[in-house]
Amino acid sequence: MLVGLLVQTQHQQQQQAKPFINKAFDGLARVGLAFGLFDHCLQRGLRVAEHRLVEFVLVAKMPVDRATAEAGLFGNHRQGGLRVAVAAEQLEGRLDDALAGLFRVFFGSSHAVVQTGACAPVVLVPVVYRASGDDNILIEYGEQVLDLALRFRVHALMEWLQQARPEGILQLTPGIRSLQVNYDNLRLPQAQLLQLLQQAERALPAIDDMQVPSRIVHLPISWDDPQCRLAIEKYMQSVRSDAPWCPSNLEFIRRINGLTDLEAVQKIFFDASYMVLGLGDVYLGAPVATPVDPRHRLVTTKYNPARTWTPENAVGIGGAYLCVYGMEGPGGYQFVGRTLQMWNTWQQTAEFREGAPWLLRFFDQLRFYPVSHEELMQWREDFPRGRVSLKIEETRFSLRDYNAFLEREADSIAAFKAGQQAAFEAERERWAAAGQDLLLTEEPGADVEDAPLGEGEHAVFSSVPGSLWQLPVSVGQQVSAGDTLAIIESMKMEIPLHSPVSGEVLRVLCEPGKALSPGQVLVVIREALAG
Repeated sequence: MLVGLLVQTQHQQQQQAKPFINKAFDGLARVGLAFGLFDHCLQRGLRVAEHRLVEFVLVAKMPVDRATAEAGLFGNHRQGGLRVAVAAEQLEGRLDDALAGLFRVFFGSSHAVVQTGACAPVVLVPVVYRASGDDNILIEYGEQVLDLALRFRVHALMEWLQQARPEGILQLTPGIRSLQVNYDNLRLPQAQLLQLLQQAERALPAIDDMQVPSRIVHLPISWDDPQCRLAIEKYMQSVRSDAPWCPSNLEFIRRINGLTDLEAVQKIFFDASYMVLGLGDVYLGAPVATPVDPRHRLVTTKYNPARTWTPENAVGIGGAYLCVYGMEGPGGYQFVGRTLQMWNTWQQTAEFREGAPWLLRFFDQLRFYPVSHEELMQWREDFPRGRVSLKIEETRFSLRDYNAFLEREADSIAAFKAGQQAAFEAERERWAAAGQDLLLTEEPGADVEDAPLGEGEHAVFSSVPGSLWQLPVSVGQQVSAGDTLAIIESMKMEIPLHSPVSGEVLRVLCEPGKALSPGQVLVVIREALAG
């Protein structure tokens, strides 16, 4: 069996831990495991005196064959701590005692982390506990990779805690490989919660046998919707005109995935079944989802810098994930189209239940079908009012069946990923050759209005750094007090500038798309004479 431990010591625990660390060090040296690295990492861990939280990696077990387990022996330094994996049949009693002693120091009890004797070999899925403010603990499983097995592990832990209903836990927020536990630390102290989480780890079932409810939700999408194209045009005008993903996000997706034409992008997208791994990604029930079949995972970079405006319910791809934006706002995913509302605050319908105004659930599978822009607008008018309903199929998703599918299709999946990676690297090389890998920001222009204002003249200036998006007035135009003279984009927001008086536009001192500095004068107004 493999066992694992990651320790970052608190200052007051260093002296208590040293005898057990020395014992563990000696035992590991006897089984020939990364002697020098182990010593280096332990010493580094002991020097972390300022950390308030001790981070632990416990053991999450998943059966595999012996060759895989034995190949997993490692010593690895990560984030100032130490992770060690050893074969239990090689351990001596002193090492068992040493690890038990460490756990007495850190947890107040000697949980049986090291299990010896004849048993099936296992691999480890490390779990790390991190303080997140005074009343949250963030639990993270495994490495930063896209792995549905990690999401299932998170779900198993969440269900265990929901069924246990411990006093003091207020809210559980699952992510793709993490679970944030919001708790009342007056009713449930942190140390007690950590012990509860260890208890949960020992009690969780083998995730290979897990099945979850998984609805298939069919959603209409306006492919390359006019509102998405408008957002791209606005981005090019006021944020970055030379971005590799402009003027067409779809063409960018085609290139970076090595596809032959835009029809190939469409085929992969509409053939895909996107599994919802998280909700609320960008507010109001917005799903973060990924295709079940790795060969459907279109991979992209995100906008850099981000857009300042994204239409409500735009559908985009960033990395290997898909998102439906729950509301208007900034964003960075590459557009593919636009769909229906994800949230319904005011009305209950067949899809939006009382107390649950969000459309989707964890592990839903999204399947899109194309409609015209006009058809989508009618859907968007009728859907929140309950006049039309979606096709939703109830089913279950088995991780064991999914893993068998991955094994059967392993060669095809590997070939797809290799071609995709080669295209991704070629695209980045094109950026470098064209100078697009460096984001060159225009320096804001100095205030060119250095002449004193005449009698009755009023300057309208930018109060923040940003860029000029719109300038709807021209020289000689008559304006009224409160009229919008310009709109600035800054910090992912649109900021209108209004005329302080009624009068005539005397001078216009900037052009749309130009960078602005605070205090820069944009427009001069001559106030109309009274009477």
